[in-house]
Amino acid sequence: MFRIEQNQSAAARTFRLLELIYHATVRNIRKSHGGSAIMGLVMHLIQSIMMVLIFLFVFNLMGRGVAAIRGDLLVYIMSGIFMFMTHVKAIGAVSGADGPTSPMMKHAPMNPIISIAAAALGVLYLQILAAIIILFFYDAAFAPVTIEEPFQTFGMFILSWATGVGIGMILLSAKPWAPGFVGLFSTLFQRANMIASGKMFVANTLKPKMLALFSWNPLFHTIDQGRGFIFLNYEPRYTNYIYPIKVLAVCIVIGLMLEFVTRKYASSSWNT
Repeated sequence: MFRIEQNQSAAARTFRLLELIYHATVRNIRKSHGGSAIMGLVMHLIQSIMMVLIFLFVFNLMGRGVAAIRGDLLVYIMSGIFMFMTHVKAIGAVSGADGPTSPMMKHAPMNPIISIAAAALGVLYLQILAAIIILFFYDAAFAPVTIEEPFQTFGMFILSWATGVGIGMILLSAKPWAPGFVGLFSTLFQRANMIASGKMFVANTLKPKMLALFSWNPLFHTIDQGRGFIFLNYEPRYTNYIYPIKVLAVCIVIGLMLEFVTRKYASSSWNT
């Protein structure tokens, strides 16, 4: 059908883009959890609580000294779990978002960038809500939660999410070329982060040989830096937040370049 093209201002185009991202985010959250956003939040809560309880059991089994930080053990555990969950779920959601060969791309306003933004924001929304609810419940029912520098801690949380989005963008753009390999690599990378993220220990306690095995991972840096902002008596010496920012910038540039090439050459027959 014919339609009249209207010249829109930059502000109007920006508002329209944000509106599309909002609706795509809501659709993505509901689609992933049986059409219910509440069910999605409940599932994230259950997963986070189960991981916290499992790691609490492991720490009690290994001994309290393994944490190597004077402070609340559960806050120590939750700081690692929340950033880890946000990072790996961002990778999974973005790498599984609608690509250039998806049927959704046949609708004129839709494009892969909106799909990526919706998947990433959906994960961030659910993880922030889950973290707030769990921390509020723990603070009200068990012990006061004290975070020395909350804004910097939240910054590390966002950086953990953002680096997951950047890695997910690369995997999403490469998926049409090698779907089997990318799917396997994504799963292995997320599983490897169970150990490589360093959420069970802090960098200051590691020997140089062990430190070299983890320092490549941006999540290792954000978790360790986050604990430096949470606990008064821990000062990270071997990690920094500049490295994850550099990794994020490189991943976004590579992801956007791959997305442009894939969108140019992708064919609907690749899905068959």
